[in-house]
Amino acid sequence: MPLEIDEETLEKNPDLMLAQHKFLLETSDSLTLEVKIELEKYIMNSVNKDNMAPFYGQICKDLSNVNSIKLDESLYNEMKKNNALKIQEFDAYIEDAEKNLTEMEVREKNLIKSEYLCRIGDYEGALTAFRKTYDKTVSLGQRLDIIFHLIRIGLFNMDHDVISRNIEKAKTLIDEGGDWDRRNRLKVYQGTYSMAIRDFKTAAAQFLETISTFTSYELMDYVEFVRYTVIVSMIALPRNELYDKIIKGAEIQEVLHSPRQKLLRSFVISLYECKYAQFFKDLAEIETGLREDRLLNPHYRYYVREMRVKVYSQLLESYSSLTLKYMADSFGVTSEFIDKELHRFIAAGRLHCKIDKVTGVVETNRPDSKNAQYQATIKQGDLLLNRIQKLSRVINI
Repeated sequence: MPLEIDEETLEKNPDLMLAQHKFLLETSDSLTLEVKIELEKYIMNSVNKDNMAPFYGQICKDLSNVNSIKLDESLYNEMKKNNALKIQEFDAYIEDAEKNLTEMEVREKNLIKSEYLCRIGDYEGALTAFRKTYDKTVSLGQRLDIIFHLIRIGLFNMDHDVISRNIEKAKTLIDEGGDWDRRNRLKVYQGTYSMAIRDFKTAAAQFLETISTFTSYELMDYVEFVRYTVIVSMIALPRNELYDKIIKGAEIQEVLHSPRQKLLRSFVISLYECKYAQFFKDLAEIETGLREDRLLNPHYRYYVREMRVKVYSQLLESYSSLTLKYMADSFGVTSEFIDKELHRFIAAGRLHCKIDKVTGVVETNRPDSKNAQYQATIKQGDLLLNRIQKLSRVINI
């Protein structure tokens, strides 16, 4: 389990759950009325609680085509008025601090204003305010905290430029002497962004390194973190590492054995224990979850395709030949479906086998790795000799 920590002390600012709920309302046509009402209720409770006029205006505009949250002009104007008064109050504090107080106190006032702008959903204003606060910050740890906040704003809006630039900046500061907690926090942020851009291998490595020291509750809760870890590890890790790091991982198994994670546990076990028919059923349900996740939705087709290639390869590696009917029975599908699937992946060079349609047999033709290395060495050697010859001509001249 992660370190014991009071989740309430970690402010979720911005609240990434708002972005997830907004995504579901925008994209999902299969939401039941009850679920839709719950999502809208969560969003409006947050809007009213923090007077989120900028966010409210934007979400009403974005959801205008899906018959969801409608703009209440009186509520919107009232919240805008409250926001303006609060910002004026912050500006007055900052002006007074610049005249009468120390640089540290000026920085604190700027930080409070920055956090407020982020909380109400004025993300452009928050980015500008945080950068101003960053310039007034001396402490390495406090600078990193501001950068983490900027990354969270980037993740909320999926602004790749903001996220990537600030992750690189955080790496530089960490190398200068960041503490243990912030080093681990950066790995979770990196892993989350890597997952969002389909770099599942990096995401799996970063998540697995922090599985026992997770403290980034401002991004997600621990159960959600384990879910992401398992999903990216399934596609990124070979079978032996999957066993060592996921199936034998005490922290992960503690979560997977809860009743609510029955599907995820079955998904892992069915792949490892070669229960392919069950794996296909679980993969179909996992696909539904990926489609409803704003970070993984752009990649759900890729993920499902690659997992099918992985499981086909796992079965084919055990045999020199097998019948289409045997494969179809193993996966709980028809022979026609398997035939079509294998044709597609063989043509794309993803599976190393051939199908004898007359006998209905699939024959594997594993690539000879030593021969491939030999051919690569010959090719590279020829390139090197050509460059040496060109260089010798230049030297002779």
